[in-house]
Amino acid sequence: MSSNSSRRAFLYQSSLASLGILVTGKSAFARNFFLSKPNSLIRGVQIGVTTYSFRSMPGHPDKLLQYCIESNINAVELKGDEVEDYLGKPVNPVKMQPRVPGQPKQELSEEVKAQLKQYKEQVAAWRESVSMDGFTELRKKFNAAGVYIFAYKPNALAADNTDGEVTYAMRAAKALGATSVSVELPSDPAQTKRLGELAEKNKVYVGYHAHLQATETAWDTALAQSPNNTINLDCGHYIAAGNTKESLLSFIEAKHKKITSMHLKDRKSKANGGKNTPWGEGDTPLKDILTLLKTKKYKMPATIELEYDIPAGSDAVKETKKCRDYAQQLLDA
Repeated sequence: MSSNSSRRAFLYQSSLASLGILVTGKSAFARNFFLSKPNSLIRGVQIGVTTYSFRSMPGHPDKLLQYCIESNINAVELKGDEVEDYLGKPVNPVKMQPRVPGQPKQELSEEVKAQLKQYKEQVAAWRESVSMDGFTELRKKFNAAGVYIFAYKPNALAADNTDGEVTYAMRAAKALGATSVSVELPSDPAQTKRLGELAEKNKVYVGYHAHLQATETAWDTALAQSPNNTINLDCGHYIAAGNTKESLLSFIEAKHKKITSMHLKDRKSKANGGKNTPWGEGDTPLKDILTLLKTKKYKMPATIELEYDIPAGSDAVKETKKCRDYAQQLLDA
């Protein structure tokens, strides 16, 4: 290294050290002033995160925004529970015990069933009347921090939700700045037809998410029913369902215009047990997927969904950041 280069490096490091001195002990305003906004648009590929990834941590919207910033991610699929609680959704009077995997479903008394029915009606009434102002303010807060919301996923899109609740979900998505709502792919075609028709009226897309029922044809009925029915493709689940890498990549190429968002995780294949793993340890072809998005210039967000076990001493934000940085390594290669 030349003496000039060494001097430049020294001055650069000194300036960073000085900046650290200035920032240390100052207000949050000073920190935000000096630090840049998050950026996960990498080589033309938008890396995002679903706030489900942060389920092990406090879920206040301000916290969720901070998690995105700390993960250096600027695009988010926002789950509805935390947002609705923040904006005043009625509190459930029934405290259900956490379900233990492998144990039978908890039997409910008639009294509890009646309470839950009444609560569901209260929530429906709240959703059908709530102002969109709170959602708009959340959008402004996220956008000001450099984070945009591309999808909204409230528990308001099931067959037993009213048309008013579904319409609420779509209006809220638009107020948040999102172009789509997310929901699990229903098995009943009447439900995908209903959601598609309501999506057309409200000028928003419905992204259907599949788990181990994912195949090349799983979305065909929904897509044929409405131009506003789209795919929320979970690549890890697709591989764990027993599909091949070649099938996944060809599916993305064939359906890219109908994929409004994509979930990325690393899972073992069905033959290898299907377990969720840290990125780079499973069978999901992450490099091939990201390279395809980069090469073809596909614009759907590639969304981190953290589902592997968090190691001792770490947390969901640190692991999400690892996934984001791993994606950058693959895209930069």
